[in-house]
Amino acid sequence: MAQESSQRRLPHRVTVVVDEGTNPFEVGIATEIFGLPRPELGLPERLYEVTLCTPTRAVRMNHGFFTLTGAAGLEAVDGADTVVVPGRPDNVVPRGEDVLEAIRHAHARGARVVSLCTGSFALAEAGLLDGRRATTHWMWADTFRELHPKVLLEPDVLFVDEGDVLTAAGSAAALDLGLYVVRRDHGAEIANAVARRLLFAAHRDGGQRQFVERPVPDVPDESLAPLLEWAQERLDAPLTVAGLAARAAMSPATLHRRFRAQLGTTPLAWLTGERVAHACRLIERGEERLDVVAARSGLGTAANLRARVRQATGLSPSAYRRRFGPGGGEAVSA
Repeated sequence: MAQESSQRRLPHRVTVVVDEGTNPFEVGIATEIFGLPRPELGLPERLYEVTLCTPTRAVRMNHGFFTLTGAAGLEAVDGADTVVVPGRPDNVVPRGEDVLEAIRHAHARGARVVSLCTGSFALAEAGLLDGRRATTHWMWADTFRELHPKVLLEPDVLFVDEGDVLTAAGSAAALDLGLYVVRRDHGAEIANAVARRLLFAAHRDGGQRQFVERPVPDVPDESLAPLLEWAQERLDAPLTVAGLAARAAMSPATLHRRFRAQLGTTPLAWLTGERVAHACRLIERGEERLDVVAARSGLGTAANLRARVRQATGLSPSAYRRRFGPGGGEAVSA
């Protein structure tokens, strides 16, 4: 994974680039996830140190809701470990060259660059996305393709992780990506604690669809919540899609449709994701026996555990333990 050594220094320095017309919501997401102290975690230092920067002394936000003043200048980008670029609605209007050059320079020296919503347009203008996978808000997908044909756009996912460059889709997906970054930097336990404080789902995989149909159910018991809670309490059991369908008193085909409509994923993908998350929590809490972690998480074998954890986190279980386990924190390589 990129930026291992810088990410272990606390606090990790995050700079949010606020350009003319930026959406306040994405700026709020960045400051809420990365900027607030977390005394409930019992850590001696902040996880992140957040700085807002602007290209001019006063920046008018989207629709003139307010004008941001008193922020740092673009020179703040030079010291950032992570640069966050929120979106704005006027995406056909080019960004200022000073903003684009600050983003380019940060990426060139090794900083991680993260876009929220249509902030991906700025990353594409800066040349960071050519030949790489990225996403943006689905409403702007066609415009993005026209303006940036060299980018491998994935318009129907929540976020894309390309290692040193990450892009989120619509505004709410910025929360998903923000929590994903916290989990990548500090592990599942801390990410879950931040999610609880936000009253937000702790983990939605980046490959889930942006637009999820959520029709009003005809009867109250169509919600999957009871089934999900039941399954989460039995991850070490031999759960199958057929078994989940039987538990919910519906056919496997109907269960698939419900998962797609309500969660934007498949039952098997959801179950695997929950098991991997539980395995990561067990490792963080100090369990060193991979066969035990595999059994208790329902992943079956140590070999499957290794493959799934690496796929989800970019780290082997032993590297994950060194980084996030008791007494961990040193830089590791996958």
